[in-house]
Amino acid sequence: MTTETTERNASPSRKLSIDDIADLRAYENEREEFRAQIIALKKRRRVGVGPHITFLFENRDTMRFQIQEMARVEKIISDEGIQNELRAYNPLIPEPGTLSATLFIELTSEPALRTWLPKLVGIETAVVLRLHDGTEVRCLAEETHATQLTRDEITPAVHYIRFEFSEAQIATFSAGPVVLAVDHGEYQHSTTLSDDNVAELLLDLGA
Repeated sequence: MTTETTERNASPSRKLSIDDIADLRAYENEREEFRAQIIALKKRRRVGVGPHITFLFENRDTMRFQIQEMARVEKIISDEGIQNELRAYNPLIPEPGTLSATLFIELTSEPALRTWLPKLVGIETAVVLRLHDGTEVRCLAEETHATQLTRDEITPAVHYIRFEFSEAQIATFSAGPVVLAVDHGEYQHSTTLSDDNVAELLLDLGA
């Protein structure tokens, strides 16, 4: 194990615990303000690439919001039920040195779904962050969800991916510009991250 890995493993975990999740009554009291904060946060963390794909870079706050909303909608009140949600969503919270994103294939009609979802099989391994020095950081499919989502003949409309950075890559990322690209045989598009995007993601990377 390298010194860098040891230092990262020694850092406090960002994962949520059951104590971080408010019960339904308490959540109703904070929901309006918290929801407004998350909407503003997601604007800085959402990146569109081409006409059909959007990425939302997740963090502890976006995942807490997701769990709170799921508990609210599904009326989850037991500790066991909340623990199930934590097991599902905690892997999507990035630890220092990593970025985590939800990939959405945004299609609004049945014909578009039938056309594009078979074409985009494998999209969850075809995303790359290109740094200004020519370095590329390729995505990894989030293992917790990949086995449930991956299909040979058609892809789901939602995927969960992550990027793992070295210390040198984090430094290069911070210097910008950074390009987020989808490098798939049926979908070749890219976009340059905004200053707000980069500033947000540097918080995740621990820079």
